[in-house]
Formats: sequence, C-alpha cells, structure tokens
Amino acid sequence: MGAARPIRFVVRGRVQGVGFRWFVMVEAGRLGLEGYVRNLPDSSVEVVARGAREAMRELEEALTRGPSTARVDGVEKQEVTHEIQLPNPFDMK
Repeated sequence: MGAARPIRFVVRGRVQGVGFRWFVMVEAGRLGLEGYVRNLPDSSVEVVARGAREAMRELEEALTRGPSTARVDGVEKQEVTHEIQLPNPFDMK
C-alpha cells in the first residue's frame, strides 16, 4: 500500500544511447515515483526508485521491456537498505 524501501535496478543490454533514460523518466513520472536514472561506466543503466508497491512493479516490468530502440538483456534488482535522499520528482543524472 505505502511506499516501500527504495529499489536499485541495474539494466544491462543495449541501453545507453537509445533513449532508455528518457523512457525511464517518462514511466517513473507517470507512476508518481521518486528517484533517479543514470548511465554507468560499464554501459548499463542504474535506476533507483521508491514509490507505491504497484507502481514499482509496473516500473520493473517497463525496465525489462525498455523503449523499442533498446535491447534489455537483464535487470538486476536489490533493495536499498541504507538511508538515501531521492529526488522528487524523478530525475535524470
């Protein structure tokens, strides 16, 4: 029902230079999530988000799909156990 702990997703595949971060920004905004998305040096994309459980499930599903220009090979997921301040609204770094 309420907001859970933040979740960190790492998305691998062809996810940089294909509009993936913009796709995440739009989806997260639509779902009312707080957090951020950024490119990582290993060519993956990191998403840290917090929000209602159902919205987080929808975000996870969207990350496995990505925009039509991307190819998602896998999504790693882990709960963030330390305190973290997340941007609200969702931000792109």
